[in-house]
Amino acid sequence: MKIGYRTIKTALGTPIAIWIAQLLQLDNFVSAGILTILCIQITRKRSFLTSWYRFSACLIAMGFSYIFFELLIGYNPIAIGLMLFAFIPVTVRLKLTQGIVTSSVIILHLYISGDIGWSIIWNEIILIIVGIGTALLLNLYMPSLENKLEDYQKRVEENFRVILKEIATYLREGRDSWTGKEMADTEEILEKATSLAFRDVENHLLRIHNRHYHYFHMRTKQFDLLQRMLPLVNRITPPSKHGGRIADFFDELAEAVHPGNTAVLFLQQLNDMKEEFREDELPETREEFEARASLFHLLHEIEQYLIFKSSF
Repeated sequence: MKIGYRTIKTALGTPIAIWIAQLLQLDNFVSAGILTILCIQITRKRSFLTSWYRFSACLIAMGFSYIFFELLIGYNPIAIGLMLFAFIPVTVRLKLTQGIVTSSVIILHLYISGDIGWSIIWNEIILIIVGIGTALLLNLYMPSLENKLEDYQKRVEENFRVILKEIATYLREGRDSWTGKEMADTEEILEKATSLAFRDVENHLLRIHNRHYHYFHMRTKQFDLLQRMLPLVNRITPPSKHGGRIADFFDELAEAVHPGNTAVLFLQQLNDMKEEFREDELPETREEFEARASLFHLLHEIEQYLIFKSSF
């Protein structure tokens, strides 16, 4: 059983928040621990946003409680129901829905008090600050995701090399003994890596550019192109001079799979190859024509593959 950082923070933060609330002699001090549990999130950004939603919703709930309990209906269960009919749509309209549960706790505190005065309002505000503040302080620390992202990057690049090499082998020799397991493995890795990279983005509130997020986004688009290339390659049955030329190009491409931007050089080679093919003799049979068409289509997909890399 693996214990994550969020679990550790929750286990530490909850008693700390309750302890601070007790030291301040606040009523309903255990609610500070509940607030801490609710506000600890997996990223800094989510933690700040969640805290803001809950704090704002709690302040609005106090205003509604005073209006319904003190001015309109009084302290009875019907007042709670009618107030929620009005309060919940307002929070939804203001996009503060994450604060509804927390606000409900504050509403019940005020209901139990039987008299909403400045002392109880101040008690609830300090309670909210202690609970949310404890969670925010704990969430300032987030474990680095760098090593895991670097590992995903290496695995993706290794799989790309294998895929490109296998395409080259098929174009050159016409044999198909590859199991294709790298395709499924790469799809799974990219899904995990993109999710993790997005978490890394949300953990750096002031960083404008995130290299890993853009990198895996680029590799995902390239992988989509590789998936589209495979049916094209399968249609090129007879080994040919042009197929061998493209196979050599794929071999070179496989050796150059790394984060550095070498795409411009390969794009130039690709253009030169296109010109060679255009100047060559026209195909004589239908089979040769279909193979040549698939090769040109394949060149177009390779070009898009390289353009994505040059943009990165």
